[in-house]
Amino acid sequence: MQIRDITPADLSAIPDLNDPEVPHVNAMTDAMLERFVREATYFRVAIDSEALVGFLIGLTPGADYDSPNYRWFTQRYERFIYIDRIVVAAPARGQGLGQAFYADLANFSRGVAPLLACEVNIRPSNEESLRFHRRYGFEETARQETEAGSKEVALMIKTLAQD
Repeated sequence: MQIRDITPADLSAIPDLNDPEVPHVNAMTDAMLERFVREATYFRVAIDSEALVGFLIGLTPGADYDSPNYRWFTQRYERFIYIDRIVVAAPARGQGLGQAFYADLANFSRGVAPLLACEVNIRPSNEESLRFHRRYGFEETARQETEAGSKEVALMIKTLAQD
């Protein structure tokens, strides 16, 4: 398994990995994908036997991104990497790929940001993601309703060790 920066050749596979995970993540339009390529501080993919099996997108303050959850963090924290989404293909789950992505992101974050930030769905529930993030050391700091009250998310942060 290899984690590396996204390349133009990877782009067509991203919606195919992302969209089966809706509603745990938002659907990915071509315009959103193009914006993430431009704006993301961290956009890496996982490759296994030449197949793309996962990706993680992270943004820092100042990105041109209008997510209410990203905005919540920008209003409260000066330096962080906001994890917009992590997606792991179903056949690759349970093999430590989520942990590998987060370890890679934490290493990448040294000198960039002392915090990782994310949201996890409470309504509709994403218990698997909540358990994963809590195990990895994320703590819930608040909750927020979005999409006219149809969704509720836990807003979570993890403080990183800074060398």
